[in-house]
Amino acid sequence: METLYHQTNKQIQEVQSLMGNLEKTDRQSVHLLENELQARIDQIFNQLERLEIVASKEPPNRRQNAKLRVDQLKYDVQHLRSALQNFQHRRYAKEAQEREREELMSRTFTTNDADTSIPIDETLQFNSSLHNAHRGMDDLIGSGSSILNGLRDQRSTLKGTHKKMLDVANMLGLSNTVMRLIERRATQDKFIIIGGMLLTCIILFLVIRYLG
Repeated sequence: METLYHQTNKQIQEVQSLMGNLEKTDRQSVHLLENELQARIDQIFNQLERLEIVASKEPPNRRQNAKLRVDQLKYDVQHLRSALQNFQHRRYAKEAQEREREELMSRTFTTNDADTSIPIDETLQFNSSLHNAHRGMDDLIGSGSSILNGLRDQRSTLKGTHKKMLDVANMLGLSNTVMRLIERRATQDKFIIIGGMLLTCIILFLVIRYLG
């Protein structure tokens, strides 16, 4: 088992060393290096299967330790495979973006009379309009919430003021009749003020209309 273990461990280290060359390899050759790394990783997995079989046949006093060593190798090679897959996904995405950019730059300008126009990406325009609409709705909702909160605060303030007036009246020992008289006087004063404002407006209107 020791020979196969050290051989597999050495192969893992070689793959780790080659992984460092992925970022430095040119675009024309990077896929060749990826294929080589994938083939090496597959070979290591095959050897790990053999190692698991050998470890299971070790003497009982060494079997557990042998399985732990194989599991560590398996973890290392799985990490390498994940790193290779992540690199490939990033490369594919980057190449797709470059192709889209080249297609956009290669679009020809079309002339219509004196105007020059270029086709517009309708999807991008739609997404931008949708984003602006969502932002506008968020602003409206925020404004509505602020207004509702203000109304709630005013209602609470008025309730508190009315309660304080009742408390003061109770402290002064005023009767219910006196309280009703006070409320009636307050209502009358309100109507008097409103009537005075209307009368003033009418007088101003007449002055402006006939004397202006």
